Amino acid sequence: MTEVTLFFQEFARSRRETGAIAPSSPALAGALTRFVIPSPGHARAVLEVGPGTGAVTRRARAAIGPLDTLDLVEANPRFAELLQQRYAGDGQVRLLTGLVQEHELGSYDTIVCGLPFANFDAATVQDIFDRLLGALRPGGTLSFFAYAGLPALRRALVGPEERRRALRTQAVITRTLQRHRFRTETVLGNLPPAHVHHLVPVRPAVTYTD
Repeated sequence: MTEVTLFFQEFARSRRETGAIAPSSPALAGALTRFVIPSPGHARAVLEVGPGTGAVTRRARAAIGPLDTLDLVEANPRFAELLQQRYAGDGQVRLLTGLVQEHELGSYDTIVCGLPFANFDAATVQDIFDRLLGALRPGGTLSFFAYAGLPALRRALVGPEERRRALRTQAVITRTLQRHRFRTETVLGNLPPAHVHHLVPVRPAVTYTD
């Protein structure tokens, strides 16, 4: 079974969990991994959450240096099996199966996230963002994407209850972007086009007391 066939099979079987409509294009993979940059003489840690069939993973693996590590967290057992087979014996790549919320994360210089946030409830999205931003080292970056125009279209096609859920989720994403985003890229060469958001952790304001 090819990667594309497996991807569409899983999308048809569990759209809420898979989320993406098609595997990430090279252009989208390039934007998501823009800050996966090796540092000579310094070991850097990279995390990819929701790698799926590994379209972005291949780009990240090619970008890391010989001292760097790449952790993958994949909840879909079929995708995880594919990734396990592909990176078996690769000492720089570690696969963690299950939800990212189930793992005690280490600290990372770069995090790439392919999770379908628009499919989750607001509390789950907030929890995941808190975990990922909290796992970043000083100067670290978190990159994730959202399909251009798709959330609004989806809200227009669902009932009132689902629309309210979607609006609560979008409110969490919007607040997170307002607080942490430093750059957004629009990738037209993807199906469908996507926005890639790059975030940094924000330190709490220093409070002085007498």
